[in-house]
Amino acid sequence: MKWLWMTMALAAGMAVSIQAGVNGGLGRRVGVLEGSFVSFLIGTIVLFLVQLFFGKGELIAMFSVPKWQLIGGILGAFYVFVMVLIVPKVGVANSLMAVVAGQLVMSSIVDHFGLFGGQRIPFDLTRFAAIGFLFLALWLFFRK
Repeated sequence: MKWLWMTMALAAGMAVSIQAGVNGGLGRRVGVLEGSFVSFLIGTIVLFLVQLFFGKGELIAMFSVPKWQLIGGILGAFYVFVMVLIVPKVGVANSLMAVVAGQLVMSSIVDHFGLFGGQRIPFDLTRFAAIGFLFLALWLFFRK
């Protein structure tokens, strides 16, 4: 079952690459803020329809969760905006390499402290070395 989840994550990563390229083109055509809005609007409509047919029917529970759990949409909008802005300037691969570096640094901090109710996974020398290699790869990607 673990391989299924990892395969789904790999597919999601591939989808993000396609999304970045598509959104970058959209932003060039209609404007950065407008492209970000259109991307989120279409995603919202699709998720609304999917949750109508396959959801648990507990959407109203969003009013009872801790308010900090609602910032995911803001963070997602920030991500889409930044990608629409930078992909046309530095390319999909460079943009996503920087995103992955940022994700791994922050996720290592989240894991180390067990933030947001997650499992505590200590930051050790192996993870430090992996992030160091990641930043070396990032430098190689951005190097002309």
